[in-house]
Amino acid sequence: MDSSRRELLRAGGLIAALIAAGSEAAEPAPAWNRAAFEAKTVQDALKALGAPGSQEGGELQLTAPEIAEDGAAVPVVVQSRIAGTQQIHILVDKNPFSLAASFFFPEGTQARVSTRIKMNETSHVVAVAVAGGQVYMARQEIKVTIGGCGG
Repeated sequence: MDSSRRELLRAGGLIAALIAAGSEAAEPAPAWNRAAFEAKTVQDALKALGAPGSQEGGELQLTAPEIAEDGAAVPVVVQSRIAGTQQIHILVDKNPFSLAASFFFPEGTQARVSTRIKMNETSHVVAVAVAGGQVYMARQEIKVTIGGCGG
């Protein structure tokens, strides 16, 4: 065996060991909350998430267009400036299943997400942040146009 092949095998073994060590140190992902994603209303989804009571929070910002020309891909940005934010959830009032997305943040992470959600019709979009055992909410109505004619 020549020396370059040995060095390649040694480097590959080192990389594999580092990956294995890093995967053990990472926190496991939160379990999928089937009940929350199958909830038909915002209130039922919040209850399944363990967040039935919430307060309007000025430090939670929901940014989305007032009018969305394509309900299949509505851009939404949620940012929480609340210290210790652990979770952000995005819900849509009039969708068949209210919970559109859930995000979980490790300690010390900036709680900001940018995504696209599907909306069946004009509805309120609700952003929920969980921080320090408290639940904060921001809400915005988004009008979904059908073929550019209005919703």
